[in-house]
Amino acid sequence: MTARVVLRNPRRELTIDAPKRVKVVLRELAIDPDAVLVIRGEELLTREDLIEADDDIEIRPVISGGAVDVHTKCRRCGAKGVIELRRHNAAFCKECFLHFFTEQTKRAIEHEKMLEPTDRILVAVSGGKDSLALWDVLIRLGYDTTGYHIVLWTGEEYAPESLRYTQAFADERGVKLIVCDVREELGFAIPELPRTTGRPTCGACGLTKRHQISKAAFDLGFDVVCIGHNLDDEAAVLLGNVLRWDTEYLARQSPVLPSTEEGFVKKVKPLFRLSERETAAYAFLRGIDYQVEECPLVAGNTQLRYKAALDLLERDAPGTKAAFYLGFLERAKPELVNVEKPPMHTCPSCGMPTPGETCAFCKMSAVHEKKKR
Repeated sequence: MTARVVLRNPRRELTIDAPKRVKVVLRELAIDPDAVLVIRGEELLTREDLIEADDDIEIRPVISGGAVDVHTKCRRCGAKGVIELRRHNAAFCKECFLHFFTEQTKRAIEHEKMLEPTDRILVAVSGGKDSLALWDVLIRLGYDTTGYHIVLWTGEEYAPESLRYTQAFADERGVKLIVCDVREELGFAIPELPRTTGRPTCGACGLTKRHQISKAAFDLGFDVVCIGHNLDDEAAVLLGNVLRWDTEYLARQSPVLPSTEEGFVKKVKPLFRLSERETAAYAFLRGIDYQVEECPLVAGNTQLRYKAALDLLERDAPGTKAAFYLGFLERAKPELVNVEKPPMHTCPSCGMPTPGETCAFCKMSAVHEKKKR
């Protein structure tokens, strides 16, 4: 008798011998239990769960790390835990974890004064776990939200799939979604830009997303933009900025980017206290169907190398990422308030604020148009 195990991203399928009830497959496959979700049907499994012959198990990856023994009874109510959070030395059952996740988000919003009850909020949604988890929890908290999805054409199959997940989420909850197709609106797809502009793929993509989100929020009169960056994302960005000692970027790194210039809408990151694995678990436990596969153009992304380095530290010292990033916000960022900021101007091409005569996005677009002829 065998149990079937499906590993996602990269996709492959294998079987393990299970003549008897056995401990969940992590040990058998030498898989890091804090870097994945282990799923049987609609259940999340922990290391105390058993699998049977003929069980179908999905190993769903998240970018996180580490493995130590922690409690598997819910810290809040004492019931069986479905997820272990080693940086908190705790486990939670489904309902208590959803409560924990929501309270962490509320705490971030209130402590950082991110949102007001009357705000019109534009939520940047990619179709992945983080942005859809964020949109879901904001809806549950009663905020007035509209989704904004950019079809970047980073993959001929990946792009339509990402839109499908996002549109299905919006339709199921009866909330509005605005879709920007860069091919239709800007006349290019992301894979074209490195060839014509010389910019790295992820750099060109990030610049395009930031510009389009900022411009849409301003043009459509939104009060705040919400972005689904989590603790892992912010810690990786911080590590890169520290390694380069980029004081200008360090001074700007914050879970709240205020509206300091005409044309800049306030941007906030309500998930900055929650790890990537926690957002994945929330999405799964809330029944959110999301794009599991990574962007097909992500290979070589510097941020992933920084994440991997932090994962190694987290495995031996749970809580390292939180201590690094939250410690920066508490102790180091206040010392950077006097870092000189460049004066801003209005870009003559798009009307958005920029420190140069023309904004970086419009410069990139102009180079692309010239080179593609």
